[in-house]
Amino acid sequence: MANVTSQDLGKQPITKLLVKQAVPASIGILVMSLNILVDTIFVGNWIGPIAIAAINVVLPVSFFIAALGMSIGVGGSSIISRALGSNDVLKALKTFGNQITLTVLITVVFVVFGLLYINDIIPAFGGKGDIFEPAKIYYKIVLYGVPVLALCMMGNTVIRAEGKPKFAMYAMMIPSVGNLILDFFFINIFDWGMAGAAWATTGSYIICFFFILWFFLSKNSELKINLTHFGLDLPVVKEIASLGFVTLSRQAIVSVTYLLMNNILYDLGGETSVTAYAIVGRMLMFALFPVFGITQGFLPIAGFNYGAKYYDRVRETINKAIKYAALLAAVVFVFLMSFPESITRMFTQDAEVLKETPSAMRWVFAATPIIAIQLIGAAYFQAIGKAIPALLLTLTRQGFFFIPLILILPNYFGELGVWISFPIADVLSTIVTAFFLYREVRLNLISEVNQ
Repeated sequence: MANVTSQDLGKQPITKLLVKQAVPASIGILVMSLNILVDTIFVGNWIGPIAIAAINVVLPVSFFIAALGMSIGVGGSSIISRALGSNDVLKALKTFGNQITLTVLITVVFVVFGLLYINDIIPAFGGKGDIFEPAKIYYKIVLYGVPVLALCMMGNTVIRAEGKPKFAMYAMMIPSVGNLILDFFFINIFDWGMAGAAWATTGSYIICFFFILWFFLSKNSELKINLTHFGLDLPVVKEIASLGFVTLSRQAIVSVTYLLMNNILYDLGGETSVTAYAIVGRMLMFALFPVFGITQGFLPIAGFNYGAKYYDRVRETINKAIKYAALLAAVVFVFLMSFPESITRMFTQDAEVLKETPSAMRWVFAATPIIAIQLIGAAYFQAIGKAIPALLLTLTRQGFFFIPLILILPNYFGELGVWISFPIADVLSTIVTAFFLYREVRLNLISEVNQ
């Protein structure tokens, strides 16, 4: 599939662009999700179900630090897309250089902090009882590679902002495949246990970093920065921060959600319930890959055309992205409602986990067909540089609805209250997002076209 240049984002048909942007993004997310999925299957079958719970405890901590890189990447890429759309190449270069500097400085500080307080952080995120020791082993090794992962996540969003989705796909596929190969050797052949799983993950981050470095040094990239672009520029940093804060807030809320879920479920059902949540969480990452892919593909198209003031194309991009994402979400819904028992057996043969997980999975995915509006709506405000609406809509589902629900409903319905919180939060947040997106289109995009 041919790449597009940044200028093609404002010229080619929207459907064609969505396919070119979303298919590679979807494949990349699929491979990355498969990596996490198969990694969890390997760990569950070669080490044990407690190891699945241990990784689930560590993920929100390591992913939050890595998400600093993603937030800087997404915030800066929104600027880069709009800058390229308005032919401001200097601003695009300065933004990219500042992204690199910020990612390195911030993530290293957080990693040091995370290692210093390791014995406090792991129990706080649900690493209690038999989960603590394997979680500690995994946490320490993975954290060493998190700054590299952050640079990879940042670089990947910039590659996509340039209109090079195929290379962004490769950047997601290479470490995923590498991780699975290293898993096989480190866990199954060398019998390193949790340490093997952790080193396989860290090694895959390093492989990804070298590929992304090659991309930006080669002729494939339009962004040829020099040392002057690395110096922090306050206006650029502020704009990156305001837009990137949306992504960071989303990941922070995800980390808080993991913290609360692991602790609430541990108190209600022990290690079994935490393991069930870990399995369902992996399916959340994996099953929705085409919807997330369309959302990723939507961002540079909407951002470029908004920057170029092609407002009719922006409206068309919104409508088609929602339509295609909703259709794919419906397919995912049917699949997960039909085969939750078979899916659970791939991860473990533990009788208690097999008993609890299928019902939980059905509840968690019950509102899947409508989430396209929620995802595309929040992504739109981020793509056009409206940080506050993007932040509020991003926080709506988990921050304003889901977290209060999981704190309240288990008091009345026990463990069922945790699982039914998922679809209720999805429905409420979709209604709110639909309202704000409809108002934005009516008041701004349509009025601008009619002027």
